[in-house]
Amino acid sequence: MLQGIDHVALMAPVCRLARTLRVAEQITRDLDKAWAMAQGDGNPPGPVYLEIPTDVLRQKVPDACVLAEHLSAQRRRPVEPLAADITAAAALVRAARRPLVVTGRGARGSSAELLALLDASGAVYLDTQESRALVPADHASVVSALRARAMAEADLMLVVGRQLDYQMAYGSPAVFKNARFVRIADHADELRDNRRGEAEILADAGLAMAALARALGMPSPALDCAWTEELRAKHLERSRKYADGLVRAEPGKDGHMHPNQIFGALRGELAPDAITVADGGDLLSFARMGLEPRDYLDAGSFGCLGVGTPYGVAAALLYPERQVLVVTGDGAFGINAMEIDSAKRHGAKVVFIVSNNAAWNIERLDQEINYGGRVIGTTLAWSDYAAMARVFGLHAERVTDPARLKGAIEAAFAKAPALLDVVTTQYALSSDAGKGLGWVPARQALTAWDDAEKARRGETG
Repeated sequence: MLQGIDHVALMAPVCRLARTLRVAEQITRDLDKAWAMAQGDGNPPGPVYLEIPTDVLRQKVPDACVLAEHLSAQRRRPVEPLAADITAAAALVRAARRPLVVTGRGARGSSAELLALLDASGAVYLDTQESRALVPADHASVVSALRARAMAEADLMLVVGRQLDYQMAYGSPAVFKNARFVRIADHADELRDNRRGEAEILADAGLAMAALARALGMPSPALDCAWTEELRAKHLERSRKYADGLVRAEPGKDGHMHPNQIFGALRGELAPDAITVADGGDLLSFARMGLEPRDYLDAGSFGCLGVGTPYGVAAALLYPERQVLVVTGDGAFGINAMEIDSAKRHGAKVVFIVSNNAAWNIERLDQEINYGGRVIGTTLAWSDYAAMARVFGLHAERVTDPARLKGAIEAAFAKAPALLDVVTTQYALSSDAGKGLGWVPARQALTAWDDAEKARRGETG
């Protein structure tokens, strides 16, 4: 290693495993273990960091020390649910009047089983960012536009493969005011964090949901059907109103277009199997609401800005027959902007849309609103990202007129890899900024949750 720092210590906090491999004849064994851990065999899936010193790499290993079992395909063993746990969970679901299912990472790949559970339970449904598009938007259970009300009024929370982190209010009784909990997860740290379930199923999420659906058979007579129907109707009304309003979003006081215009223009331009990637701080809030549910990636709960551009390149190379779209803020784009050169060199047919408002806007708004208007270090130049992209040989266009967006998007997909530099206003308040996520209150991520938490604790100040 040329760099004299402790790489393992640097990587350990963000990896499932971080090690230096120092014994040459054990490297295949160690690689086998590393792949298993990365894929989630016995632990949550996630990144693994290994480093091999140069002197170890140069050693010769006897054939007898390389075991075939360490070179074979990985075998991830799904855990079967216990019958007693399924019975206990089914009893709670049958007794519930207002059940709500929320999914996360652990439910991915189990769309059919999730749909069977929703149909058998009669529950309403909310996804989270890592489980988007598992349930079609037209399914009768989807009530995502009424998220806060569903969480507050549900009397049973069925949480599948999802930690109760800050995005789920840590499961606090201040937010989930009436709910009993049932937890399903394939790993213990997604089974009992923050709120224990009255029934807990440690098993593969797909197998557990399928077994629970079979045990239920059909929705219980105890269901509050009027509540379910009202939530669904109001969800549809609010969703239609929001979608219709995207293309009517007014420009900011600086005269530049609202970022919602981007998502309004995308409606009807994306194929059903399109892969969408969102990157940024403030823009991510607009994207989560404006992008229609599809295969989706974003910066995740760590908020690792800059991932969108390389994510898009990788997705386009892996699925060359599918549309791949990256929508990114200009700040996040700048972190890995040079990777558009990789897209061109490797023929990755990806479209990048940069929402260019010349600011780290969620931080700029935080400073402006909460620190007496003192905006320091959060504004950027109105850089011409389209000109940059053309230098690398991409099709590129700078768009300042919302009326040009649809045509520009069509041309970009036809000529991908391509980049659209869309000039947007700094004066659009995202839902995250408006609800407090931009500056993070003391107790909970959102101001409404924070107020409820303080009230629960008897804190009046």
